[in-house]
Amino acid sequence: MDRESINFICSITDPPQPFPHFWKHTVGSGHATLALRADWQKQLSRCHSELGFKHVRFHGVLSDDMGTLVNEDDKFVYSFFNADQICDFLLSIGMRPFMELSFMPLALASGNDIVFHYKGNVTPPRDYKEWENLIYTLVKHWVDRYGISEVSHWFFEIWNEPNLSAFWKSTKAEYFRLYQHAARAIKKVDHALQVGGPATADNAWITDFLNFCKKHKVPADFISTHHYPTDDFGKPGDDTIAQLAKSKRSVLREEVAKTKTEAGDKPVYYTEWSTSSNPFDDLHDMPYAAAFITKTVMEAQGYVNGYSYWTFSDIFEENYFSSIPFHGGFGLLNLYGIPKPSYRAYQLLSGIGESILPVRGTHPTANIWITIKPGVLKLLITNWALPRHPIKTEMIRIHMKNVGKILSSYVERIDDTHANARQAWLEMGQPSSLTPDQVSALELASSLIKEQIHIIYEEKSAFIEIDMPPQGTACITLEIV
Repeated sequence: MDRESINFICSITDPPQPFPHFWKHTVGSGHATLALRADWQKQLSRCHSELGFKHVRFHGVLSDDMGTLVNEDDKFVYSFFNADQICDFLLSIGMRPFMELSFMPLALASGNDIVFHYKGNVTPPRDYKEWENLIYTLVKHWVDRYGISEVSHWFFEIWNEPNLSAFWKSTKAEYFRLYQHAARAIKKVDHALQVGGPATADNAWITDFLNFCKKHKVPADFISTHHYPTDDFGKPGDDTIAQLAKSKRSVLREEVAKTKTEAGDKPVYYTEWSTSSNPFDDLHDMPYAAAFITKTVMEAQGYVNGYSYWTFSDIFEENYFSSIPFHGGFGLLNLYGIPKPSYRAYQLLSGIGESILPVRGTHPTANIWITIKPGVLKLLITNWALPRHPIKTEMIRIHMKNVGKILSSYVERIDDTHANARQAWLEMGQPSSLTPDQVSALELASSLIKEQIHIIYEEKSAFIEIDMPPQGTACITLEIV
């Protein structure tokens, strides 16, 4: 007996809606000093050229390992050389910083509380006048060095997740004070510069932040916040799968919609989100992540101005620097620069059109989005479910109405047997380090392959059938006239 198919219908003569590529605005990285590494720079260059990312965000540009501000013989000494090296590189490849201003230089810190193995200080400044002077001096230096016409395209975000005690050893009111002094310093350099916050985890403090800024006439050009599908669902000791099992199918879409409402007319930038918040999670390396990313990005349209995935690379060191080729790191690329399924998902997204057509049809796990650009239709399909939720292989049937002549058609897939470098690594025996030949083999295994797809064409209607395995992603391309 034939399996029942899932039917979706679309007419390419229906009015399309704009679909800007907001996910290209920014991508995350871990720690500022990593940006001085040649391999980090090589990987970011690839992400920019192949995936289109325009800004990069990282922690710790003010931390002592960057040398931005130190105390020598009871005198403050500024040193912006390392920060400049990072900015110089970004501009050289056509990218810009989304500059998170953290953590507290020891010369200014009011305490000794730290985060991560690189010891970022997370206490308030003991002297807010000197904090303001630091931000003013650094930002003015960048404007003098690069020009206001350039730096006005940067984004200045104050701190990281101050609503979490791991990142801010003080109160909400004290963070607002920190923000107020920093924002005032930035606008003192030039009113064209963009500053925002509250850079919170789990969509927190947005209304309170905006009320504070309005009451005290503090500039806030944009709202930034973070979320993960594991936020608020886990109990201490729960693993990622247990946390995700409690989540909802479109929980991140619900959260961005709420944030957009709270933000009002302010642009919204999610400066962190990911498949899970666990820094060592196999899901990050698996086809599951590709389907989750695709669905989440496509559902965020209309709510956000930027949606920064955390992170572009496994060159990452918050806890320790793992050397295992596939260790469940946050990155789209592994340590060796091999694309994971998540990277290939962004590659598919980078090629879709900037107009989207309405599609009729629904299913508990299957979704389809159809974008259009001159001469090309892109049909993006996922069959995705949260862990421990029911899912099986589905037959998807798509009826495309009012289609002109089809010149060519093909499908590219991401699933257990397509674009899955981790699976190829497992079949190698999970080597703990890779030879150049193994890197080349895994790069090949990660590739998107164009495969023929059968299309039935009848009286300006195209009928497409495609099997979608669990946690699979596919992109069908139709070149038409």
